[in-house]
Amino acid sequence: MQIEKSFAQTKSPFLSYLSSYAKKMKGELKEEPKINYRDAVVSSIGGLIAIIISSAIALALGYPMALAPIGASCVLVFGAHKGPLSQPRHVLGGHLLATVSALIIWSLFHRSLITIAIVLAFVLILMILTKTVHPPAAASAIVAINTQAGWGYLGIIMICACVVVLISTVYNNLFQDRQYPRYWV
Repeated sequence: MQIEKSFAQTKSPFLSYLSSYAKKMKGELKEEPKINYRDAVVSSIGGLIAIIISSAIALALGYPMALAPIGASCVLVFGAHKGPLSQPRHVLGGHLLATVSALIIWSLFHRSLITIAIVLAFVLILMILTKTVHPPAAASAIVAINTQAGWGYLGIIMICACVVVLISTVYNNLFQDRQYPRYWV
């Protein structure tokens, strides 16, 4: 507190910048919303159904590594079904673009620390530019390179992502107070 006041009193542009920079890190006081336990249970059951079916597909076809990013997609799609990053365009488009990009980069440059970093940066900018940001899709890209899964991995990721979106569409709309998706494209 005292340090901030002394920064504010000085005329130095650097110290003024440093003071405003430090203030940004304090965050904002936010009251946490009350937990809707019924909604939490409904979300959990939907995620359970989707991951069981996706797991059966991924394991049967020999791609268990797909379960981590698909599980993360389930968390978003069922736990935050109203959010923009949970909508079908983001889920399907994000997984498709990220996995294809990763597999192309892997095919050209093989696996290394630098290719993993390049893939993440490339996938991030690509998802931002195409408005398909879906964090679990970045995980799909990293898994594709890190496990050297090959092009068959793309099919499994897309099948499982479609399963998650389909189950979410059917399941969430069974409940009066839930709607999924909010938009498709």
